[in-house]
Amino acid sequence: MARKTRIEFEGAFYHIITRGNQRQKVFKHEDDFIKYLKTVAKYKEKYGFALYAYVLMSNHTHLLIETGKVPLSKILQGINQSYTVYYNKKYRTVGHLFQGRYKAILCDKDEYLLSLLKYIHLNPTRAKIAEPWAYEWSSHRSYISRESKNPLVDTEKVLNMFSGNKAAACKLYRAYMEDTAARIEKQDVYATVDQRILGDEKFVERIKKNVSAAIKERKRAKAYSLPEIAGAVEQIYGVEMKEIRQRGKARRLTEAKKMISLIANEYGYKNKEVAEYIGKDPMIVTRHLKEMDNSRGEIERVVDYLKGAKANV
Repeated sequence: MARKTRIEFEGAFYHIITRGNQRQKVFKHEDDFIKYLKTVAKYKEKYGFALYAYVLMSNHTHLLIETGKVPLSKILQGINQSYTVYYNKKYRTVGHLFQGRYKAILCDKDEYLLSLLKYIHLNPTRAKIAEPWAYEWSSHRSYISRESKNPLVDTEKVLNMFSGNKAAACKLYRAYMEDTAARIEKQDVYATVDQRILGDEKFVERIKKNVSAAIKERKRAKAYSLPEIAGAVEQIYGVEMKEIRQRGKARRLTEAKKMISLIANEYGYKNKEVAEYIGKDPMIVTRHLKEMDNSRGEIERVVDYLKGAKANV
């Protein structure tokens, strides 16, 4: 089944979950946590989004982001690619670090900001690692001290929901976090509409009305040239077109050829055109297309890269 198109617009509020590929650890040492947070801070300054909460676990992350003029896909592309380059260089690895497609749930901020904040900050507790105040790699500490001046986290809007006085707000926030009666269940946080939206019917209808073009978006025929598509695949898979056009049967080359075929098909290219470009028999391209459904996550990953690359031009 095809993946849903991302809903992106200025002021959108998302709960984002990014997992390690095949559940692998994405943070092995303290330096890795620090590097990831510095990377988020770099792109926050560059793209001007608000970050209300985060937690970094060993094999996944949660971010609570409100976008500005720059769309979420570009923000996450920058963060994830930059950190992956660091990780692969440090640990002498290659390939994907994060799962093919991060989960981004568009949420009703007015209704879910506090609930999501609590859910994210309780992650280490649910995992039986530590209480929120004792876990270093979350934004919880930025909310419990009136002396906190962490520029990475935008605490003011949340604390003002408790009180206009910061000391009182921090105290009320702590009470909210410690209130076991007001539990936030996983099924509530992931009870989405259309797999992408968290909110009531009125919120969903408002989103559909205001961004119907985004929800109903369809890729334009040949929006990207074959060299652009191939270039994205080269970057992500670490191969060159001269290798792809040879007869090698290495797995990474086979995957790269398949991905060029699948994405070119998405953008309206005929099998013959693709076959001529990669120097292969059209039957090979046809064979690749049979794997379209199973490769949807990877297709979207390359498409996100293409969109980000075009936006940077």
